[in-house]
Amino acid sequence: DYVVVKMIPDNRLPPRHLHSVHTGKTFAVIKWESPYDSPDQDMLYAVAVKDLVRKTDKIYKVKTRNSTVEYTIKKLEPGGKYHVIVQLGNMSKESSMKINTVPLSAPDALKIITENDHILLFWKSLALKESNFNESRGYEIHMFDSLMNITAYLGNTTENFFKVSNLKIGHNYSFTVQARCLFSGQMCGEPATLLYDELGTGEDSSAAKTGRSTDVAAIVVPVLFLLLVTLGIGFVVLYMRHRRLQNSFTAFANSHYSSRLGSAIFSSGDDLGDEDDEAPMITGFSDDVPMVIA
Repeated sequence: DYVVVKMIPDNRLPPRHLHSVHTGKTFAVIKWESPYDSPDQDMLYAVAVKDLVRKTDKIYKVKTRNSTVEYTIKKLEPGGKYHVIVQLGNMSKESSMKINTVPLSAPDALKIITENDHILLFWKSLALKESNFNESRGYEIHMFDSLMNITAYLGNTTENFFKVSNLKIGHNYSFTVQARCLFSGQMCGEPATLLYDELGTGEDSSAAKTGRSTDVAAIVVPVLFLLLVTLGIGFVVLYMRHRRLQNSFTAFANSHYSSRLGSAIFSSGDDLGDEDDEAPMITGFSDDVPMVIA
């Protein structure tokens, strides 16, 4: 025996399993499930988005019959903080969650140029890679003195450089540049950090290592190249001299070759001169008489 029981849908229950699927700089994708399985009619949800920084609220309506609902909240601000509430349109029990959007990226290519009594910080414009950034917002610069263990706010600028003066000899500094924080420092960009090891260096520690290795490479590579070129020229000269000696010897041997004897005949320097005219010519050797050459 069995009995079939059908539960009466309770529209006062809250949405289930509310969570964030993906969060960007200006949007967030959220997902939840209906209060009960397989709804047999369209359900109207109210999605309330509270901006915890600006203290503003927005409400969106979502109507669907699906058991699983996915919704994209748009027009958010980078680095913002939000409280999201989802409930049925009849103001039933609610499900809530908090969302933090992705902040603006850090400025690229932060560099230091050392002057006589100050340094200049340079970086690329953040607007080149962030469409949501306006140069009028500007940048803010912080400095950390590792010797004194103090962090100082140096100021802000709408330019892509900043002048820093009154640095102390022997102190190590860290500089950070980021998109200017909004609403009492609650919405900031990611900071770009640069280490300034000592007064007068004007470079990051990693940049210094890279610069030194680049300088060494700039010296070693030309020297190796010159050595290779010198060795190549030396081999070519030796080869050409060997060829000339070989050709000279071949020509000399050919000029002293006797086809009758089948060998080359060389004379010593003692046989040359005026005495050659007085020496009688030896002729008439018989084939059966052995000839001994000392």
